[in-house]
Order: sequence, then C-alpha cells, then structure tokens
Amino acid sequence: QVQLVESGGGLAQAGGSLRLSCAASGRPFSTYTMGWFRQAPGKEREFVAAIRWSGGNTQYANAVKGRFSISRDSAKNTVYLQMNSLKSEDTAVYYCAATSNMIWPARDYDYWGQGTQVTVSS
Repeated sequence: QVQLVESGGGLAQAGGSLRLSCAASGRPFSTYTMGWFRQAPGKEREFVAAIRWSGGNTQYANAVKGRFSISRDSAKNTVYLQMNSLKSEDTAVYYCAATSNMIWPARDYDYWGQGTQVTVSS
C-alpha cells in the first residue's frame, strides 16, 4: 500500500526556516503529483504547494509564494517543503499528499500522510 510519512516539523520563530520531508513508498510515483497541504485549528485544510514527480512542474498557494519551495529527490522517493520567512499564520499541521490524476493544476489527491506539526512563534 502507499505510505506517505512526513517529518521535519517543529517549532520555529517568525522569520526562521524549517524543511519538511515526505517519504513516499508502496508503488512507483514517476507519473504522480505530490502535494503539501496544511490545516490550522478551526480552519479548513488548504493547499500549499505541489510538484510533478516527472518533470518537476510546481504550483504554490499565493500565501506561500516566494517563501516556500517544493522539491523532490527521486533517488530517495522523498519530497521536501523548504519553508523560509516563516510567519505565525504558517502554524498548522502539514500533510503530504499524492495523486495519480494527470490534470494540472493537480486535484483529487488519492493518498495522505498523517501530518507533522509546524508551530511558528511571533
């Protein structure tokens, strides 16, 4: 079965940086799109960033554009989210997701990780 395991969350100060990792396993992901989502308490889950495994096309939410960067390491089957210039409003549980849907911008994500907490203090 597909497994997506996030890591790298933690506490950061406003203006600081964190890098999240998503280790993907269970099947080939060469045709997939990988995404990062986040959900803060009392708020809806929102899209953060996405990347096509093959080709490396990227997509970002306006709220993180210019601050966050998504990348992947095919040899490690790992997707990263580099988060710079963190703000308190970035505080959320961050989820890794994957979809085999070829539509771009990506939607209808099929698989989800359990999430990793990111807390940004002001």
